[in-house]
Amino acid sequence: MNETVHISGIGGVGMSALAQALMDCGYTVTGSDRLLDAGDLTGPLACLKKQGVALYPQDGQGVTGTTRRLVVSTAIESDNPEVVRAKALGIPVAHRATELANLLHGRRLIAVTGTCGKSTVTGMLGWLLEGAGLDPFVVNGAAVTGWDAGGARIGSVRKGEGEWALIEADESDRSLMTFSPEHAIITNASADHFGIKETLDLFAAFRSKVKGILIDEHEDMTLLQEVKQEGWNGLFTYEGVQYCVPMPGLHNIHNAWHAIRMARALGADATQLAESLARFGGIERRLQRVGHCEKAVVIDDYAHNPEKLAAAWTTLAAAFPQGICAVWRPHGFAPLRKMIDDLTLMFARVCRPCDELLLMPVYDAGGTADRSVSSADLASRLQGKHVKVKAFNSWDAVELRMRELAHAEKGALVTFGARDPDLPRLAKRLAGRG
Repeated sequence: MNETVHISGIGGVGMSALAQALMDCGYTVTGSDRLLDAGDLTGPLACLKKQGVALYPQDGQGVTGTTRRLVVSTAIESDNPEVVRAKALGIPVAHRATELANLLHGRRLIAVTGTCGKSTVTGMLGWLLEGAGLDPFVVNGAAVTGWDAGGARIGSVRKGEGEWALIEADESDRSLMTFSPEHAIITNASADHFGIKETLDLFAAFRSKVKGILIDEHEDMTLLQEVKQEGWNGLFTYEGVQYCVPMPGLHNIHNAWHAIRMARALGADATQLAESLARFGGIERRLQRVGHCEKAVVIDDYAHNPEKLAAAWTTLAAAFPQGICAVWRPHGFAPLRKMIDDLTLMFARVCRPCDELLLMPVYDAGGTADRSVSSADLASRLQGKHVKVKAFNSWDAVELRMRELAHAEKGALVTFGARDPDLPRLAKRLAGRG
């Protein structure tokens, strides 16, 4: 395929995965990113550059007469210089989901969606189908351990030649409705990017597009038997076979159960699936153990809404009774404003006297956001509920505080949040890997 596709915001999780998938299918890819304009060559951008992707400032110069299409996400605004340039040249502008749907045309599609857990379920299912010899093409929303070829590839994509394609379908911008999968998994539904009624209506509409097997949160939970957690692992029995989940938390047992049932429905052998699941290396930034700082374990996690944060925090609280020190950065002003009441109740419920919460300012990606809410507002509410919390304005100050607590033998140091690449960077520095 000798076509050039330019991707605006190519360093993002979804866009870098699309870039890798396009290259795997023979396209030439170019791209731009605001972080690159700010002089920040992130890990994904460096990886794509090593593979030959030409990176440009986001000023329009990367869109040329040889560009076949410009691909954008919902975050790219209509006055973006690249969008303006493409329209001036008569170059089609496609949404990421549309480009991915077209790329996978002709394959049998499985889509995983839901408010929480979809990246983990997609990664698990891709791993299981690989182990079953089905060689799936997978485009996930997070990197799977072992799929990055030692840093040579974007690890959220698996280049497969089999008939099945597996994707994570995003509900946050309604782009899941772009796809008409043969089979699908809906992990759960809760208020995040939308209110609960709007979220339920969206997933109901998506259900109507699924042609074959649909596994969703309303499945009979009594089929999941002998559930227990042992340290960092979970165990459950399904169809008389015991499965070991090498990830902590009841929510990951549920994630694995969704993936196992879909793999079984596709004909995979149960014993083989149990062996594959036990070898699963996990998902990047999903309760990822990065290393140690003093005697504290350093963990990095993508949690950014009340349900995800609660699931992760309660899991870690069980594993680290001596205490948790966690930094969280809200991933946008609109989400914080919408979720601040639920966040207040959630943190007040899960934070113990031995825990400490550090808040960084809202991640500001630019654009026309209403910036009238802040992390300090959340901190003030939580202080009123006797949560040990403090708002910070610099990473240096946060890192200093976390190192102080590591020296005092805190159980775990945790970085929580989406979008900001400085979160995993902090985790790596704390663990001596930065």
